[in-house]
Amino acid sequence: MSPSHRVTADVLRAHPRCSAPRVQIALATLLVLVISGCASLEPEDSQLPAVAVPAAWAAGAGGNTTPDQGATSLAQWWQRFDDPSLTTLVEQALRANTSVRTAQASLQQARAQVDVQSAGLLPSVGASASAQRSRANNSTGNTFQAGFDASWEPDVFGRLRSGVSASEADARAAEASLADVQVSLAAEVAVNYIELRGLQQRLAIARSNLASQQETLQITQWRLQAGLTTSLVTEQARAAAEQTAAQIPSLEASLAQSRYSLAVLTGQVPGALDATLAASAPVPQPTAELALAIPAETLRQRPDVRAAEQRIAAALARLSQADAARYPSFSLGGSLGLRALTLGALSGGSAVTSALLGSVSIPLLDGGAARAQVRVQSAALEQARVAYEATVLTALQDVENALVALRGDREKLERLAAAADAARNAALLAQQRYSSGLIDFQAVLETQRTLLSTQESVATTTAAVAADHVRLYKALGGGWQ
Repeated sequence: MSPSHRVTADVLRAHPRCSAPRVQIALATLLVLVISGCASLEPEDSQLPAVAVPAAWAAGAGGNTTPDQGATSLAQWWQRFDDPSLTTLVEQALRANTSVRTAQASLQQARAQVDVQSAGLLPSVGASASAQRSRANNSTGNTFQAGFDASWEPDVFGRLRSGVSASEADARAAEASLADVQVSLAAEVAVNYIELRGLQQRLAIARSNLASQQETLQITQWRLQAGLTTSLVTEQARAAAEQTAAQIPSLEASLAQSRYSLAVLTGQVPGALDATLAASAPVPQPTAELALAIPAETLRQRPDVRAAEQRIAAALARLSQADAARYPSFSLGGSLGLRALTLGALSGGSAVTSALLGSVSIPLLDGGAARAQVRVQSAALEQARVAYEATVLTALQDVENALVALRGDREKLERLAAAADAARNAALLAQQRYSSGLIDFQAVLETQRTLLSTQESVATTTAAVAADHVRLYKALGGGWQ
C-alpha cells in the first residue's frame, strides 16, 4: 500500500483552563497557511479551442435567402411549411416524447446536484439528544444529554467553489442536451411526416398507372377476340399490370409503418394516428425564403456546440478542484448543549456544556495520488477541448452537406418534372395510336413503364427536397430557443 499521511492540528476550547499561548500559536499557524495559499489555482488556459470558422458557407443555398434572420426565425421552423398537421405533431412530440422527458429529468437531476454542492459552502447545524443507563460494580448511573452541533469548512483554496462551478456547468450542459434532443426530435418528426405524405403520393401514382394499364389490358383483350392481335400481347399487358399492382401492398405497409413511427414519436401507441393521417395530402413544402444564418451564428445557435462549451467549463472547474485538494484544508466546529445525570438537572446552569474546535489538515505523503488526480483532470480537460473541436467541425459539415443536397435535389426535381410531362404525353399518344392500330404494343408498354418510373421519381424527389430543408434547419440549430 502506498503511504498516505495528513498532519492535523486541532485547536480546542472547551474549558477556561485551556492554555491561551497555545491557541495563539495555532491561530498564527493557520494565518500563515492561509496567506501562503492565496495564489489563484485557476488554470491559465481557460479559453475555448481556436477553430477556423468560415465567414460564409462554401455551398450556396440557391433561391432566396434571409441571412439576417437568426435564432428566432429558426426556433419554430416547421411553421414555414404551412401544414397544420405537421405543426401539431411536432408540438405534441416536444411535449410527450419519452426522450424529451428523460432529458428533462436529467436536467432536474443536474440542477439538484448544484444545490448539493452549494450546500457545502454553508455551515451545517444539527441537533441531538441521548439518554444512557450504565452499570458497573453493582452501581448504576444515568446520563442525559441534548444540544446543537455546528461545523463549517472555510473554502480557503476554492476547492468547494470549484465543485459548485463544475456542477453549474454540468447543469448548463444538461440544459443544452435537452435542447439538442428537441432539435433532433422535431427534425425526426418532420422527416417521418414528409415520408408519409410522399408515400401517399407514390401510392396514388401507382393506383393511377394501374388503372391505365388495366384499361390497356382490356383493349388488348378486345383486339384478341377480334383477331387483331396475339395472346403474347395480351399476356404482356397483364404482366405489366400485375407488376404495378404488386407495388401497392408494399407502399401500404410502408405507410402503416410511418404512421406507427409518428405515433411513438408523439408519445402514443402505434395506431393512434391511423384515423388522423389516413387522408392523403400533398408533401409540405417550405416558403421560398430560406433563413440561412452565417456560420458563427449557427455555432452559437446549435445546442450540441453549447453543450460542448459547458463540458469544457466543467472540466476546468474539476481541474481546479483537484489542484486545490493538494493544499491544506480547514474546519471549524462547535457544540452547545446540556448534560446531566437526571432529567431535572438539565434545566440547571451547571448542565450547560460548550466546545469549539478549529483544525487544519495538511497532506504530506500520499504516494503521488493528488498530483496524479490533477493529471487525470487535465487529460479530461483536453478530451473536452478536442470534443468541442470535433463538434464544431461536425456542425459545419452538417450545414454544408444539407446545402449541397438541397441544391442538387432542387435541380434534379426540375429535370424530373419536365421528364414526367414528356412521359405523360408519350404514354397518351402511344395508347391512342395503338388503339388505332398504328403501332405495336411494345411501344405502349415502354411508355407506360417510363411514365410510372418518372412519376415515382418526381414524388420521391419532392419529398427529398422537403426533407433537405428539414435537415438544413436542424443543422442550423433550429428547433429550440
